[in-house]
Amino acid sequence: MARTDGRILQRAPFPQPEACRAAGGWPLPEYAYLAEVAPERITYLSDGLRIQGFLVKPKAPGPWPCVIYNRGGNRDFAPVDEAVVAGLLCRIASWGYVVVASQYRGWADNEGRDEFGGADVDDVLSLLPLLDAERGADASRIGMYGASRGGMMTCLALTRTDRIRAAALRCGVTDLTGWRRERGDMEEVFRALIPGYDPDDDATLRARSAVHWVERLCRSTPILLLQGNADWRVNPASALRFAEKLLEAGHPFRLVMLEGADHTLTGHTAERDRQVRDWFDRFVRDRQDPG
Repeated sequence: MARTDGRILQRAPFPQPEACRAAGGWPLPEYAYLAEVAPERITYLSDGLRIQGFLVKPKAPGPWPCVIYNRGGNRDFAPVDEAVVAGLLCRIASWGYVVVASQYRGWADNEGRDEFGGADVDDVLSLLPLLDAERGADASRIGMYGASRGGMMTCLALTRTDRIRAAALRCGVTDLTGWRRERGDMEEVFRALIPGYDPDDDATLRARSAVHWVERLCRSTPILLLQGNADWRVNPASALRFAEKLLEAGHPFRLVMLEGADHTLTGHTAERDRQVRDWFDRFVRDRQDPG
């Protein structure tokens, strides 16, 4: 990685979304935590490319432990938007964490090309030196949270760094070979984004599928798997297959299957947040040894 990777080029306050405000501009009761945090829109360098993202810090002085959030989707589908910033990133920051998220390369005004688990993984890893340089961030305590495609990005990052003290995957993609069988519509995404993709050769999909190489994951990083058993975007069976491989490898993990929950765990927000917060507080904030 280039020496300039992670350097913030631009930063500006990110205003509270109108939907979160009551009369007079104060946050609605369910968004009261917004008064405790300071979200920013940022542009940073990754492989010399200008990449957009978000940084949210508690207003109280730190140093605070950190969480890197890896979004799902691809290109302009499911980017980090106002709802994600206010409803997730700011919520995690209110627990006492510096939170940073990348939009990945190849989206909107971001430079480069989205390779769906290729060179774009550098956009995640470039957030490590960003946190090293960020005032109020304790970069010796970092967790990583991946949603859907972000689960793939998280696992790929865990093969290249031992700095992540704990990881959480929400309906994470860990088996692209199975995903192709179960969702034929993903073929268009693979063809459009993955360099060298060959529908008659699983090599590029296996290279992005943690279920095939759990032994490469950093053994000191415990992994929380949150999965809805009514998820049609990512087959719940893939979480079971990944958990079985983690179990066989002796990798520390917890699997939580939420009955009736869909891909975004709609209706299970409180349980989702309780599980994630407990996981990060134990292993990131308090540095507990996963054993």
